Amino acid sequence: MHKKLICRTEISIRFNEADPLGIVWHGHYIRYFEDGREAFGKEHSLSYLDVFKLGYVIPVVSVACDFKKSLRYGDTVIVETRFIPCEAAKLKFSYRLFNAATGDLVATGSSVQVFLDKEESLLQLSNPPFFEAWKKKQGLA
Repeated sequence: MHKKLICRTEISIRFNEADPLGIVWHGHYIRYFEDGREAFGKEHSLSYLDVFKLGYVIPVVSVACDFKKSLRYGDTVIVETRFIPCEAAKLKFSYRLFNAATGDLVATGSSVQVFLDKEESLLQLSNPPFFEAWKKKQGLA
């Protein structure tokens, strides 16, 4: 059984993220996923800057979001980011967004990123050595 790698982070909804009715624009939910991935990377030693320094970039190639309830200006959202283990040279995450005050689930989603060599923009078909080492450290390999 794989170790569950989860990160929870809180984000305060800013005025510029809402429409004139005070409702958060749907595109910002994808940004909250990004905030969750960054927090996950910092918490679990897999930050974008560390990956970049090792010679790789990990662009998003797929993202999905299912909306359940609206967030509003002044709300705080809890982003729960879960790493989904896979054999391929990819980072897969699932997300759950909660209204911090009510506990209501407001959105779910997922994303996939691939490893590219930053110098040659070549797709990595096998896991980079540092990622294999990270997976072993996390009990995933």
